[in-house]
Amino acid sequence: MSPRNGDPNRRRAGRRRGGRGGGEELRVPEAEFTSYYGRPILKAPVWKWDIAAYLFTGGLAAGSSLLAAGGQLTGRPALRRAGRVTALGAVGASAVFLVKDLGRPARFHHMLRVAKPTSPMSVGTWVLTAFGPAAGVAAIAEAAGWLPRHGLLGLARRALPPVGHAAGLLAAGTAPALATYTGVLLADTAVPSWHEAYPELPVIFAGSALASGAGVGLLAAPPAEAGPARRMAVAGAALELFGAHRVETRLGLLSEPYRRGRPGRLLRAGRLLTSAGVAGALLGRRSRVVGAFSGAALLAASVATRFGIFYGGVASARDPRYTVVPQRERVEARRAGTDSSPDRAAPPVL
Repeated sequence: MSPRNGDPNRRRAGRRRGGRGGGEELRVPEAEFTSYYGRPILKAPVWKWDIAAYLFTGGLAAGSSLLAAGGQLTGRPALRRAGRVTALGAVGASAVFLVKDLGRPARFHHMLRVAKPTSPMSVGTWVLTAFGPAAGVAAIAEAAGWLPRHGLLGLARRALPPVGHAAGLLAAGTAPALATYTGVLLADTAVPSWHEAYPELPVIFAGSALASGAGVGLLAAPPAEAGPARRMAVAGAALELFGAHRVETRLGLLSEPYRRGRPGRLLRAGRLLTSAGVAGALLGRRSRVVGAFSGAALLAASVATRFGIFYGGVASARDPRYTVVPQRERVEARRAGTDSSPDRAAPPVL
């Protein structure tokens, strides 16, 4: 038998050596993270920019209602008025964006047929339903001073302020849930970079809501009344910057979508604008112009942060790598834990 046509094991060994004199072994090329027909493994969210805008306006409504309650309880009418009017406008815009995504207004009504505490969407629908009328009544109460003093309208003039105070406190009571439920909603999906960031998203959205509400106060109120807005700005910025830093560093591979491309640019812009807004709020306490610029920066930062989080999740769903690699790591970690467990029998060798 000739060496050329002889032992098949010898032939395979010769191929592995790569030539007569030996050499490096041939290696299988690294697998590419593709899927059948070039389709992503996960179906990317069909949500468009209007849902990202809904995330912002919902947080703005919540933060503004908290600002209004602070102005109400501390005797600052300019803060109270600005917060109530902005909360009503923002929650109205949220309803428009949500109905636009649902397609028909009746679908929002249909969601009220049931209440599921385990469903973030169901909880959010009921929170929005409770918050909207309360914010509306509180904002309408600000028009009491324009009504005549006598007659039926005079009675409404006297009744609206206390009713508005109660409605304002009710809106503020539901504001934390309104500000954070959207973060829970995103984390409850299968989108990799949203799902893995479930501890941070509610923190980011809470901080963003506080910062945007503070921005409204800094824009609308004179410096003498802007103390609560400045404190809200500091608290909101701390939460927002902490949460954004965590999602960009803690998630390993799944942090990449938040650092690259459009999401990365938006989140970096959000950090810079938040820092500038807080610095202006603290250093320009006596300047109305500096306060206005600080408020505008905080509002712009909230927009950039919400859109950055939104687009980061969408990018992670479109790339198969962000689905495959974490799944493999979890499987390998589970196998390693199983193999190292002393009370488990070794698997049979086939």
